Amino acid sequence: MSANAFVVIAEFQVKAGQLDAFLTAAQDDAQHSVTDEPGCRQFDVICPEAAGDTVVFYEVYDDRAAFDAHLETPHLERFRKAFPPLIVEERPVRFATRQHP
Repeated sequence: MSANAFVVIAEFQVKAGQLDAFLTAAQDDAQHSVTDEPGCRQFDVICPEAAGDTVVFYEVYDDRAAFDAHLETPHLERFRKAFPPLIVEERPVRFATRQHP
């Protein structure tokens, strides 16, 4: 993986009582992203401590083109259909360039 890979950070505030359902949908997207997409190098689903029902995605792609290909996948479409009734808020997605390692 290149040191300057394309990083995507997405954050969601999940409705009370919906965390398990949200995580199931998120894990399906994450697993298929890493398994089925040659340009997806990492896709972590993170629950920060003391952050209530917040879930963060940390995704690493070879480049922007690999992320753009991710946007067209069937597993992302499943996630897009599943998550809206499960969340309070989807925070703005952040993009970054990985500097290390």
